Amino acid sequence: MEGEGASAPPGAAAPAALAFLPDGSGVPLALEPPPGPTAGELLRRLQGALRLPPIAAEALALWLASPLLEVQLKPRHRPLRLVRQWPELLLRFSLGSHADIAQDEPCLQLRRNVFFPKSKELELEEEELLRLLYEEARGNLLGGRYPVDPPDGEELGALACRLRLGPFQPGRHTPHSLRPLLGELLPPPPGRGGLWGALRRRGPRPPPPEEGLLRAFARTPGPQAPPAALYRAFLRRCHSLPYYGCAFFPGAIDRPPGGLLGRGGLRPVSVAVGLEGVTIIDPREKHVLLTLTFPELCWELVGAVGQEGDSAMGQEGDAVGQEGDAVGPPQLWLEFDGDHEGAPVNRLLRVFSPQAELMSALIECCIELGGAGPPAPGPPPPPPPAPPETPPRGAPLRRQESVTRPRLQRLATIDYVQEGQELRRVKPPRRSGSFFGRGGGSYSPVSGGAGLEQG
Repeated sequence: MEGEGASAPPGAAAPAALAFLPDGSGVPLALEPPPGPTAGELLRRLQGALRLPPIAAEALALWLASPLLEVQLKPRHRPLRLVRQWPELLLRFSLGSHADIAQDEPCLQLRRNVFFPKSKELELEEEELLRLLYEEARGNLLGGRYPVDPPDGEELGALACRLRLGPFQPGRHTPHSLRPLLGELLPPPPGRGGLWGALRRRGPRPPPPEEGLLRAFARTPGPQAPPAALYRAFLRRCHSLPYYGCAFFPGAIDRPPGGLLGRGGLRPVSVAVGLEGVTIIDPREKHVLLTLTFPELCWELVGAVGQEGDSAMGQEGDAVGQEGDAVGPPQLWLEFDGDHEGAPVNRLLRVFSPQAELMSALIECCIELGGAGPPAPGPPPPPPPAPPETPPRGAPLRRQESVTRPRLQRLATIDYVQEGQELRRVKPPRRSGSFFGRGGGSYSPVSGGAGLEQG
């Protein structure tokens, strides 16, 4: 970001910054001398340059982002001042080396506002605003930030194909013509879970991805569908993902003990925090490990600097320069209900992250905005489906689960129950002798409104 120096000499042109849009293009913005304009002022200038409707001030926000740190700016933040404080922020909220921090430079980006509800997003009608939201969601899908099941990926890729190539035309659009575009249309497939996962999924080779994409492309709306309707259909499909519209933070959790290699240690994860709850994602395998809505969890921040005060982004320059380091790595503890051999237990999951303080602050803010309220009453749940028929002999069994289905068996949680006035820790079950017979934990949600207070 340019324009970090001292005040410009008289008569000189004002320094400029480049604000990047979700499609990768940039819009130059003039900057006044330091401390410079606020993020709210810059957002209004972007609205005017892009001719966006007033609702864009709620749907979009300015971010400062780099490979080491991403932060959504409040309207009162001054990007120019924060850029000058960027190395101090990285020392506190990243694990980058001194060399990486010295070379890291943030970009000013226009992105979706974490605090913009999905319900209001579907009410948007202005095509350019919907396009910006579509481009961001599409980029998160293609980059692997939003894990998605292959069938859903085909449907989303087909809508992107419809927007790029126009209405489907038999004969003109073929698997051969779509093959060079797969990397720009389809999200990466979920991981196979290593050697044993590959062995467990032995069977007939799936058809080429371009064939499924072509079939989904043929089902897309015809020439009468306007682009705004296609953008909205794409976003509506993304809304089923629990991490859509969230802020993402790097972290790590403990690996469960045992296994073939007896490997413990830490598993890198991505923590998504949004208006509806918290999701823990395995970025390597591209699947969900845990999803909790705010009524289902309690949380505690441990080991962060200045826990009693504002976060570093709360008061510019005040908390950033505080002396003293946290004792040990910052941790975010999540508590939720589960069961152990049919008995209800409380579970604790520990998330290590230099950005644990930012996660905790965002969780608290989302709850204050109503994220912990009871869900709105809806229609009664449909009757349970009939049990599936036994497949004929020789038919391959489908063991692939949805990537959005939590995998509690891959979490190293501390389980305990309350006996009178004491807490008793539950011993984890012993592993069976078979490497393929490990039972996974099940999840029992807590009652709405329980466990909403911090600490």
